[in-house]
Amino acid sequence: MNPDVRALFPGAREQPYFDISANSLMAEPVRAAIERHLGARMSGRGDKTEMVATVNRARASFASLIGARPDEVAITKNVSDGLNLFGASLPWRAGDNVVLCPALEHPNNIYLWYSLVRTDGIEVRPVAPEEGHVPVEAMAAAMDERTRLVTLPSITFAPGFVTDMKAIATAARGVGALTLVDAAQSVGAHRTDVEDLGVDALAVAAQKALLSVYGFGFLYVRREVAETLTPVHVARFGIELDAHETAYSDDELRFRPGALRFDVGNYNYLGAAATDAALDLLSDWGVGRVERHVRGLAADLANGLLDLGLPVVGGRPGPHLAHIVSVGESGGGRHYTADDPAMNSLYDHLTAAGIRLAIRTGMLRFSIGAYNDKSDIDRVLKAAQAWCSTN
Repeated sequence: MNPDVRALFPGAREQPYFDISANSLMAEPVRAAIERHLGARMSGRGDKTEMVATVNRARASFASLIGARPDEVAITKNVSDGLNLFGASLPWRAGDNVVLCPALEHPNNIYLWYSLVRTDGIEVRPVAPEEGHVPVEAMAAAMDERTRLVTLPSITFAPGFVTDMKAIATAARGVGALTLVDAAQSVGAHRTDVEDLGVDALAVAAQKALLSVYGFGFLYVRREVAETLTPVHVARFGIELDAHETAYSDDELRFRPGALRFDVGNYNYLGAAATDAALDLLSDWGVGRVERHVRGLAADLANGLLDLGLPVVGGRPGPHLAHIVSVGESGGGRHYTADDPAMNSLYDHLTAAGIRLAIRTGMLRFSIGAYNDKSDIDRVLKAAQAWCSTN
């Protein structure tokens, strides 16, 4: 990436920041958009029509980013909100099943399905991972004519491997099932074309690779699928009615087209202002360019850590590697700690050296953003080398 990109992120000068999988550093133009919004609100100049226009501009920008139409994108609070809106709106019948790989899912793409076991009598069909990967063949083998939904992460939050979404979506379509993707870790850092992938729904939050803030997200639902669904939550922004207040009649309960029916109540307008500015940046840079940059740095980091003798999950860089490099044993611990004392020691050493990273399911997780550069990689490798020499 151009050094001018890094210059937009003041935090990148303060520390090597490798935690975009939790939340991104903020760019100056995004902060400026937030301050303009707050300034308008403080002075009483906030105009509702303009704020809604910002929401719809962000919606259209996101749609363009993933190869969708704006009316296939609903506004949500976060990934969990999107997953729940879609999952709860499906016409479940007792005995239907959902197929997933729980060991590689974020908990928030697990809880809702087991809740539906209690409320709707569905079956959850768990599939075991294979060497840290979501296994295509095993996922396909778990599907049958009663599979209503197959759900998967585009890139796992740990260890951070790329999922073969297209192959799994094809298998799901073969049994008449829908595919729902948790895209928390991919959109903005990895090229995404929902038409090419063949997925039916996709949820994402804005604070990670979309470079924005908590509390704003998107839910893509293929229009042909959305038109068959009745939203579990209904509010006026999801209804096809051009009136602020009205007495109810049956004729007025007409849902907006496509995924717009999933919009609920007033939006997070501050989040929309931030996300609109962040999406403008991504559009200017091009996600393909961002992906090449972060994958290149990830490969350099993985190779450097392997050369030091550290246990990089997945080994040498390959198609599985996007922008996340994990070190340790997959599943060898909890969210913030590792079972291996050496990994906890290495984490403490890197943190003391001023490097921001995370521990997820027992692994040290380095997640790379557009603002990172080779000097950040060099600092990690130098600090890791110092630790290796004394351990």
